[in-house]
Amino acid sequence: MRKYLLLYVLLLATGFLTAQTSCLSGQVIDVDDKEPLPFATVQAFQKGKLIAGTVTDLDGKFELCPLPKSGVVDVQVDYTGYPSAQIRSVPVDTSLVEIGMDSKGGVNLNEVVIKAYKVPLTQRDQTTSGQTVTAAQIRSLPRRRVGARRGKVAGLSKEGGPIMIRGSRTNNTDYFVDGVRVSGGGQSGENRERYNKITENPFLRTKDEAISTLSTDVDRAAYANVRRFLNNGQLPPADAVRTEEMINYFPYDDASPDAENKIALTAETMICPWAPKNRLLRVSTKAMPLSRDKAPASNFVFLIDVSGSMNSADKLGLVKESFKLLLAELSSEDRVSIVVYAGASGLVLPPTPGSERETILSALDRLKSGGGTAGAAGIELAYKTAEANFIPDGNNRVVLATDGDFNVGTSSQEALVKLIEGKRKSGIFLSVLGFGTGNYNEGTMQELADRGNGNHAYIDCAAEARKVLVEEFGGTLFTVATDVKLQLKFKPEAVKAYRLIGYENRLLATEDFDDDKKDAAEMGAGHSVTVLYEIVPAKTIEDHHHLGELHLRYKEKVGKRSRKRSAMITTRVRSWEEATENLRWGAAVAEFAMLLRGSEHLGKADWSHCESLATAALGKDEKGYRAEMLGLIRKAEELTNARR
Repeated sequence: MRKYLLLYVLLLATGFLTAQTSCLSGQVIDVDDKEPLPFATVQAFQKGKLIAGTVTDLDGKFELCPLPKSGVVDVQVDYTGYPSAQIRSVPVDTSLVEIGMDSKGGVNLNEVVIKAYKVPLTQRDQTTSGQTVTAAQIRSLPRRRVGARRGKVAGLSKEGGPIMIRGSRTNNTDYFVDGVRVSGGGQSGENRERYNKITENPFLRTKDEAISTLSTDVDRAAYANVRRFLNNGQLPPADAVRTEEMINYFPYDDASPDAENKIALTAETMICPWAPKNRLLRVSTKAMPLSRDKAPASNFVFLIDVSGSMNSADKLGLVKESFKLLLAELSSEDRVSIVVYAGASGLVLPPTPGSERETILSALDRLKSGGGTAGAAGIELAYKTAEANFIPDGNNRVVLATDGDFNVGTSSQEALVKLIEGKRKSGIFLSVLGFGTGNYNEGTMQELADRGNGNHAYIDCAAEARKVLVEEFGGTLFTVATDVKLQLKFKPEAVKAYRLIGYENRLLATEDFDDDKKDAAEMGAGHSVTVLYEIVPAKTIEDHHHLGELHLRYKEKVGKRSRKRSAMITTRVRSWEEATENLRWGAAVAEFAMLLRGSEHLGKADWSHCESLATAALGKDEKGYRAEMLGLIRKAEELTNARR
């Protein structure tokens, strides 16, 4: 039911002062049914500058602290499905502000699902004074971290542990960074981002384990995320550096498959550049490209996180710009729906033809952030919407845009992954687009993509959005093969030992290769995958023509029987100069990732060596992606040297 906007304010002035600051209390309710509106974002501005912010609790109540002890403030309220509401010149000594809202001109919510929360979203035990540090001031520091302000801001300290503000303990103080609320004491402040643990693959002796099996899941999020860290003057956490995603971020000039096969399969070996006594094997697969005019009709559901944590230009602002780029690629045959979630989830745009861009753009532009993050509720509604508008033999896909900071209702990684796994057989695919900094939950987003027949990308700028959603449109959004698996059977007489470079969380058991019930990777149209192995040759390798057998298995459609392709891997080894540009560049990226991770298998690799490899393997580089990485290598070297 569509509602209409009405905003009224009841001010009851009785005075509420502390020794140095004031607090402004109130409640946000629906004007028609008088029900409280939970998880609404309430912010106080003075002379256009944000000075305090909070979120309403389940009773719609809020408390803005600390505020100046006298004067007036402008109050802004944001809530999913309602337009922003602003109250001008509210006296700070007002004891109660009651805000009644109705959604005239807001976003139509056809369905709302409320999920329970676990901890209070407002905290009354506040500090009694504050100081603002601007983003510009932080950027002027030698290191652009909040912790670098210790000694420069009264009451801010960090003694070998988390940031403390005026002696704060866990959950008893709030502070704000660029307007984003961050709990004090118990949080590190330096970085609240979450990454799943990666334990680097070791060398395996072929006499003990000659078979290597993996899913060719290759997301490309890690490279863009690493770039973000380095451009911000920071070395990335080791677990943020997923080597296989770094390698596969770049396009490679592999041959497309022939008419009989959906996926091409090739292999090549050269002398390992960081360990010259070893060899480097590159296995590559490439799916058949798909021209846009031959693509099937698409049923897209944009699932957009509009919670309070998305309230910044590099989050919700960039989400909108990214989807606008995608809209330019759609036709009248395609359908777009928009589902949003914060403390609740709602359908804000029913299925709309891709040609009705103004309607879709208008829905995107009206989105505002505020409230908690009920990701599970949003996922349920998005899949329900996609299923209701399912296109047989079409491209049915949920595109999730979020920072991954799920905190309302079902929020643990395990529970969310289980939810997604239950949707896997629906024929609906999933693309997960990560945004933002500070609370980026990469671990959960990657697991959702892997378990949901999908892929994962990190969008740090408009250029990356264009690369993922426009230049790689087919590979990102059109699946042409499912449950793609690789298996290599090395000959112990030719290979003494081997290690798979990357893919630590994509390993499969030997028996999984022939098990069609075992979930594995998806490949998009024109998508290519590179897999690298470092090989220790056996003494008798020259007596053999092959290193081993290479097998590929995939399905052309979800639920169908798989197809298998096989080839032999020759023992022929090339020098650096003889190797293809594909293998040389892959080696350079692998060494870059190994250096960032502090790998125990570096051999002769160092930053100078890595830069030389990358320079020699630049090739044509029409888009400039490789030249960009060369610059990142230099930045990483400078940051590493500065740590010593």
